[in-house]
Amino acid sequence: MIYRGRYLLHIFQQSGYKFNEFFQWLSEHWRTILFPASNLALLLATLVSHYYLDSFLTTSAITIALIIFSISWFGSVSRYSEPQVKKPLVFTARMIRLTMVFSIIVFWILLFGSIMAFEIGILYPDIYFLMYSWVIADLILPTLLILAAGMVYPVEQLIQRNFKRLARKKIKKMPDLKVIAITGSYGKTSTKFMIEAILNERYRVCSTPGSYNTPMGICKVINNDLQHSDQVLILEMGARYAGNIDELCRIAQPDVAVVTNVGIAHLESFGSIEAIARTKKALIDHLKPGGVAILNGDDEKVRKMADRTDISVWYAGLSEKYNHLSANDITHDEKGCSFKLMMSQSLFRTDTTRRPMESEKITVTMSFLGEHSVQNALLASAVGLVMGLRLPTIKIALKKVAPVEHRLELKQHNGIMVIDDAFNSNPVGAKNAVSVLSSFQTGRRYVITPGMIELGDRQEEENLKFGYWMAESRPDHIYLVGKNQTRPIYNGLIRGGFDQNKISVVNSLFEANDLLKKKLKKGDVVLYENDLPDTYSEH
Repeated sequence: MIYRGRYLLHIFQQSGYKFNEFFQWLSEHWRTILFPASNLALLLATLVSHYYLDSFLTTSAITIALIIFSISWFGSVSRYSEPQVKKPLVFTARMIRLTMVFSIIVFWILLFGSIMAFEIGILYPDIYFLMYSWVIADLILPTLLILAAGMVYPVEQLIQRNFKRLARKKIKKMPDLKVIAITGSYGKTSTKFMIEAILNERYRVCSTPGSYNTPMGICKVINNDLQHSDQVLILEMGARYAGNIDELCRIAQPDVAVVTNVGIAHLESFGSIEAIARTKKALIDHLKPGGVAILNGDDEKVRKMADRTDISVWYAGLSEKYNHLSANDITHDEKGCSFKLMMSQSLFRTDTTRRPMESEKITVTMSFLGEHSVQNALLASAVGLVMGLRLPTIKIALKKVAPVEHRLELKQHNGIMVIDDAFNSNPVGAKNAVSVLSSFQTGRRYVITPGMIELGDRQEEENLKFGYWMAESRPDHIYLVGKNQTRPIYNGLIRGGFDQNKISVVNSLFEANDLLKKKLKKGDVVLYENDLPDTYSEH
């Protein structure tokens, strides 16, 4: 029960402490979590012993038999003990509070069952009642966790409201602080780090680390990390449900808003691409009057967000058609990529407050891979220009910035090149990653992927397309992680004419790595495209 309870706490934390996501996970794992075979088998054995064997065997014999059955069925906790996980259970203050309440509830139920067993028994506890109460207590652990979470929910809400109040109060005391907010379906974190690198050339900057893009993550940075001497605050604003961006903007209203794109990430929770676009647009709606919106001009849904007349709008994208900032001559190698950044003359016609630049075209090199990384760099460059930096300064900053971990991150180890794109794969990023892999000709090329998830009704279709893309790029071998999850990818590969003998379907990333190690030689390139969350399972 301790291991099972800890496992459930881990899943609840991975679900963001959200009841609906935890309920969804439980519904997908009802056979193994809500009604595990071991519990049902022991319950059945206890019932059989109670009603059919009690008159033929002594109490001691039945007790010994049930203990032996219990040890054989519950002796192993391997299903709840996972030594290799992406994000281990972290006992934050919130998790400690939840664990304490959860433990107290479970303890009292077990204690009540034990006391009742002693009350029913004469000299010793009644073995049948003891078994019934303990097995049922273990069965209902998910329900008890939900009960505990419901009990601490008002406390957590009170704590969160206080954190938000303190963050708003601190922002209000810094009237000269410029707040830059970034949202979008993909590329938020990479764009944020590029903006931070550029603005660090002139300003004192505070930025949310990693993927801190939730209300409590942003409040933690504002309350603990933001200094009164800081001039710029850069916030990544994530959204899984409608209203998330509104909540974040009420904590810190942006002076500059950046929207990277609108895609099908989290389509399962949003329901439609239109709902995703409306949620991202909320960032522009909350922009301060006189502020600046920097939009991906290549994305039609993002372009439509520029419907306010009291703000300035800059467009940045790969195409020259709609954008003030664009790029061409994009090349990749083992060090990263280079491109020519071009500034449209229309920018100066629409923005008379800007002074002329020394150059309207400049070659940029950076240690990032993929066209979407160039797109992110263009958006970040636009922020730099808005904040008064010059193109040569922006060029130097982009050259120095390091790739974001697990986002088309290029690594080298013992002559093997690894393209690590394991963080939250999406259709645009996956296609770019495959294109980057195909550009390497130094050795054999391998792909390890479980495909894409959280795409709602589009998931099978997008994974099928992913299979087609890989078939066209012709890697030397592909390892698909999870038979059920990767079936659409497999079908896409076969329909695309890919050699079936060059496909291996494995049960885990660790199994794929073990098989790959036997093949690798110096000069080979390996693409890790996405990694499933700890809460995902096909069983």
